[in-house]
Amino acid sequence: MSWIREGELNLLEKISANILKAGPMPKHVAFIMDGNRRFARKKNMERQEGHMQGFNKLAETLRWCKHLNIREVTVYAFSIENFKRTQNEVDGLMELARQKFEKLLDERENLEKHGVCIRVLGDLKMLPLDLQQLIAKAVVSTKAHNKCFLNVCFAYTSRYEITNAVREMAWGVEQGLIKASDVSEPLLSECLYSNKSPNPDLLIRTSGEVRLSDFLLWQTSHSCLVFQSVLWPEYSFWNLCEAILQYQLNHTSIQKARDLHREHQAAQQLEADRACVAEHLQHRGNGKPADAQRRQEALLHYTTRREERIQDFLEALKHKRDSFIHDLWSDAVSA
Repeated sequence: MSWIREGELNLLEKISANILKAGPMPKHVAFIMDGNRRFARKKNMERQEGHMQGFNKLAETLRWCKHLNIREVTVYAFSIENFKRTQNEVDGLMELARQKFEKLLDERENLEKHGVCIRVLGDLKMLPLDLQQLIAKAVVSTKAHNKCFLNVCFAYTSRYEITNAVREMAWGVEQGLIKASDVSEPLLSECLYSNKSPNPDLLIRTSGEVRLSDFLLWQTSHSCLVFQSVLWPEYSFWNLCEAILQYQLNHTSIQKARDLHREHQAAQQLEADRACVAEHLQHRGNGKPADAQRRQEALLHYTTRREERIQDFLEALKHKRDSFIHDLWSDAVSA
């Protein structure tokens, strides 16, 4: 089954899509694709076949998203916790991933035609080397595409991602790229695997489970969360429409919460900058208070230097991550 399925919506689906698109539409939708194993039991099939049906449903869902002008999709494909499953099931999932990324590489022209950029979020070092190399080839071959984006969370949990982001900031401090006082909530966001993407507008979980299972915990604090009872392989266009309608009904309150959070972040950063400047001026002035003009000039200078440090750090971090992927790609090509 192809990653990108061709085909138009039927007449009723087109009418419904046009009605939905008259309202606010999510630009980024995340899916917890749950229920593959229960679907397999329900249909008396092997677990592996249930996972295969789940992938086929992903391809179909991406087609619906394309027609609904949803430019970015993030999916929870394989949790770090999934390594605790039976070795037979883990091996089967790794083999399915190999098959699908090989298929993706065979479809590079089609991906280029639709402008699909593939990103894989997670700790690739946990995966078999040959799968790491396949993923690197897929990421490198589609990185210039910018019409739509598919983020595949593989060997991922949100707590691991946040912990890794903290490690990256600690590395930046150790390297002298940033100061400890530069560490902030926005900077941590820039150190996440998902730093190239806006936060999801809508998160959908199937199968009736009402929990996030360690998926995008940081990114979905101001997202619309929709839990649906349908098993993932049985997901339909109408289930997606229902979720989008829930987003539209809550759009105003979600947007207000996001705006307030941005204002709060900006106020926190200004307060932190002022505290650093005040400490610096007090130290240089032997405890004597500085006048307002001097404080304002010092604040402007400090803010500019902080932003320059952070920019240099983020460029170094990007180079480190890109080099890891490029080295995998290079080894795969030369093999």
